[in-house]
Amino acid sequence: MTLPHGITSGVWVLDMSHSEIAFTVRHAGISKVRGRFLEASAEARIGDSLADASLHATVKTSSFDSGDANRDAHVKGPDFFDVEKYPEITFRATSIEGDGEDYTLTGDLTIKGVTRPVELEVEFAGVAVDPFGATRAGASAEAEISRKDFGLTWNAVLEAGGVLVSDKVRINIEAALVKQS
Repeated sequence: MTLPHGITSGVWVLDMSHSEIAFTVRHAGISKVRGRFLEASAEARIGDSLADASLHATVKTSSFDSGDANRDAHVKGPDFFDVEKYPEITFRATSIEGDGEDYTLTGDLTIKGVTRPVELEVEFAGVAVDPFGATRAGASAEAEISRKDFGLTWNAVLEAGGVLVSDKVRINIEAALVKQS
């Protein structure tokens, strides 16, 4: 499989100041709540083809932010991420397929010590050289997971029926990677 247009072999690292790792979950069955992680790192090692590529990413669970301090404390606690015991979420790619702008990135996602395969649908946005001479690549990625598959089982039953937090979690990533010299 050939490399996306503009991607060259070498090491590319995540520029977190121009990236976002976020998710959306339905709350009380009626609204969506969004959260994001403020600290993450990733390294892609690109060979002569996609078959030679590798990607490893790490997210700091303590960097979770939803814009609500009480919710953030609960999500960081033992009911959800348990950041004291599980300080990181990791993803290690196992394969990438596709061409042009659309790719499927398959890998092992580990949350709370539980590892499951996940497929991310990736839209490659291209490569550009910034005004400071750095070569950058951009991509958007999405996946849907079951939080229960990763041991995130806390919930509360609603008086009218249903549950407070849906099982389905939508992961949304906007990534900027910078080629290392």
